Amino acid sequence: MGAPDMSDPYGDRGNKDRSITKDSGAELKPGAYSGTPHEGAAGEPFLIGDAMTGGYGAGPDILHNCTVAVEKGEIAVIVGPNGAGKSTAMKAVFGMLDLHGGDVRLGGTSIAHLTPQARVSEGMAFVPQTQNIFTTMSVEENLEMGAFIRRDDFRDTMAQVYDLFPILKEKRRQKAGELSGGQRQQVAVGRALMTQPKVLMLDEPTAGVSPIVMDELFDRIIEVARTGIPILMVEQNARQALEIADKGYVLVQGANAFSGTGKELLADPEVRKSFLGG
Repeated sequence: MGAPDMSDPYGDRGNKDRSITKDSGAELKPGAYSGTPHEGAAGEPFLIGDAMTGGYGAGPDILHNCTVAVEKGEIAVIVGPNGAGKSTAMKAVFGMLDLHGGDVRLGGTSIAHLTPQARVSEGMAFVPQTQNIFTTMSVEENLEMGAFIRRDDFRDTMAQVYDLFPILKEKRRQKAGELSGGQRQQVAVGRALMTQPKVLMLDEPTAGVSPIVMDELFDRIIEVARTGIPILMVEQNARQALEIADKGYVLVQGANAFSGTGKELLADPEVRKSFLGG
């Protein structure tokens, strides 16, 4: 029997859960950045995707001079019609898009050249819309996986997550794949919070859940923002999302169409007519 391969100290203990990978087995690769980074202006938001232009590989641009931003303690919501580039804008901020114009800055410093993994280390937490939990692992194991980059005692953070989502504490020994859709989303958000992020990014957190569960998730998101964590969120439920938003961005074909506070956008006749059903 040969010596163990110490280049992989975890050996066969790695998670084999196919629900967290693409069916094709293809990996999500970081995007390339060929723009020009800039120092942040005085007083600019804590996180900003500034005038972002780009797309995937050799394909056409999907984002066109698109800007989204969020301040500490705020909830910023990106809304718009299907195919407007909402999730693409989120992925650009997280480093999963080939960006050749604009910049992404966190705390005034450009992070546009960093891989998504490096952005996690800088304090960004991203919760994708689907395939965002380890279905064969327990709720508590999912939360523990969220603390993979930490070297300190994370039990206090786990207690805070359980305070925020009491149902997760009740079901902490249960496999995450056995939970309801809304509970799975709570696991996904809880796991992101285990990293103690400086920014929380949510891609369609209420997709496929009932209106009651949607309201509950929004309540929890508000509680997270009240702790000072900025939240950048893409939502299809535009009206409900703008009701809780400090700031809103309406995208059309990858470009900014309207922006303002949530209340301003809800009151704007053109926004209401075109995007909120009147």
